[in-house]
Amino acid sequence: MTPRILEKIKEVEAAKGVEVLLAVESGSRAWGFASPDSDYDIRFIYRHEKDWYLTPWDKDETIEFMTEDDLDGSGWDLRKTFHLLLKSNAALLSWFYSPIVYKSDEKFVDLFKPLADDCFSPIAVSYHYLSMSKKYLEACRRDEVKLKSYFYCLRTTLTGKWIIEKGTVPPVLFSDLLVLTDDKTRRKIEDLVALKATKGETYFHPNDWELFGFLEKTTKENDEKSKSLAGSKANKHEMERVFKEILKIK
Repeated sequence: MTPRILEKIKEVEAAKGVEVLLAVESGSRAWGFASPDSDYDIRFIYRHEKDWYLTPWDKDETIEFMTEDDLDGSGWDLRKTFHLLLKSNAALLSWFYSPIVYKSDEKFVDLFKPLADDCFSPIAVSYHYLSMSKKYLEACRRDEVKLKSYFYCLRTTLTGKWIIEKGTVPPVLFSDLLVLTDDKTRRKIEDLVALKATKGETYFHPNDWELFGFLEKTTKENDEKSKSLAGSKANKHEMERVFKEILKIK
């Protein structure tokens, strides 16, 4: 699907008068546990010409599309991207670690990536994933569970655990998070990954209550430990300098 995705990106650039600086896969395909019928979740950052930013008025800073061949696209303008970066937006940070990159401006990444690392706030991102893991945990508290929800719970819970134990931006690949589990738990999860690759998005699976207990215990520990995490090292003056540099990229 990569040629089709690149074609769609070019269509967006031409129709909207923008330049896509980074386009990656997000969601289950990037995480490494896609179902056969999973969409392609394309996420991108774009910029306009410099004059577009010379106005006191708010403008639309988001581009979205959905195609008949399962391309689900969502992109943010450069200015919106910087506002979200200052808040240590978890989704935005994850884009820079996606293992599937469709388009990347090397100069942009070189300028932006150090900012992304500095703006990473362990406490903010931890609370983001903690909120999600609590929600999915309750959705999984039943005898038969939608396997998709189970994986969302596993990913968000282990991501929170990573931030607490490693203190770094968590990896996007789900398999990288499994180093945080014991051998028995890891084997259970790997078996579910193999199963999910053969089942549709709506498939329900009998709950593994032992694995659920691991999720419940880890979520509780994440809740207790998140409070003591550090904030970001964001420097707004440096961010403004880089923003101007990115607008000069040819």
